[in-house]
Amino acid sequence: MDNLPLISVITPVYNGADFLPECIESVLSQTYANFEYIIVNNCSTDATLEIAQSYAKTDNRVRVYSNEKFVGVIENHNIAFRKISANSKYCKVVSSDDLIFPDCLSQLASIAELYPSVGIVGSYQLSGGGPDWSQWRVRWDEVPYPHPVIMGREICRTRLLGGPYVFGTPTSLLYRSDLVMEQQSFYPNSTAEADTSACYQCLKSTDFGFVHQVLSYERVHQIRVTTTSQLRNAYLGSNIGDILTYGPLYLTKAEIDSRLHQLLESYYAFLAGSILNFRDQEFWGYHRARLKELGYPLDNLRLCKALALKLMDLLLNPKETVEKILNRLNPSKGKHSALPSGTQTQAEQAIRIPNLPGSQVHFEQVSGSR
Repeated sequence: MDNLPLISVITPVYNGADFLPECIESVLSQTYANFEYIIVNNCSTDATLEIAQSYAKTDNRVRVYSNEKFVGVIENHNIAFRKISANSKYCKVVSSDDLIFPDCLSQLASIAELYPSVGIVGSYQLSGGGPDWSQWRVRWDEVPYPHPVIMGREICRTRLLGGPYVFGTPTSLLYRSDLVMEQQSFYPNSTAEADTSACYQCLKSTDFGFVHQVLSYERVHQIRVTTTSQLRNAYLGSNIGDILTYGPLYLTKAEIDSRLHQLLESYYAFLAGSILNFRDQEFWGYHRARLKELGYPLDNLRLCKALALKLMDLLLNPKETVEKILNRLNPSKGKHSALPSGTQTQAEQAIRIPNLPGSQVHFEQVSGSR
């Protein structure tokens, strides 16, 4: 144990009583011996605090904190990041409704130790929930086997240009703690996709490691931040925000301008489809505010043009249009899809390997030192 680097595992949680015991048990069942476990309770109104404290009483690796006032989900993560020990070498998030498999910490840390240039390590993740087998899948399989390391700047550049999404979810990743501790707020913005932004921030000077094993389980259910992001398709706005913030670190001005044009076209095509899907005022309020925040206030003329193109497409493809109407009238036929029409997850939106000049990812084994 003296030879093992300390790993700080954190679980920020709000009203997680239904799944928290299984989450905690998965952490305490790790084959890796040297870790601390920090649980930050965000003013929960259920039995979350009592559950966490019951484990802390029987295992001295568990430390429980409670916020004095309720904060947003990203700020609760940043509070947890700030509580990791000064001598921690790696940091691992485990979301309160997820769990990690017994070898998770050991396998992730082994890649980080073998390749000192690595700042973040990812892995495959089992994703699903409920009895419907069609909704279960293994995610984050974009990194070709058996490559254990991708050059950080190359994968960020490729992703910003529309390439494969390999950053996974916080539960599927391991961060180097010095990268976490050098930022007052490791997750650098308040969006639900701030974990992706943190990857762009870290990988400008480090590489991305990957373990080709399923090391965690993402529980899919309706009461979670990811579900809200998917229903709103919040990833569209986050992609634009990341281009504006991190594009200058990885792309040329011409590439940034071209990519922004593509993303805005996609955004308005999605909004046009949302008109036909009769989305509510809360939905439109979110997107108006998000576009304004990004510096691109909602352009009604552009939206009308996108709507006209959408209607023309529906008229020119009557068979597909009828199928969509029938699915709307009988949604049980489309129950295999967890998302509404026109909405995709980040992985599903990703282009596997883009044919863009200068954007090819170099999947290669990086030497143990820079």
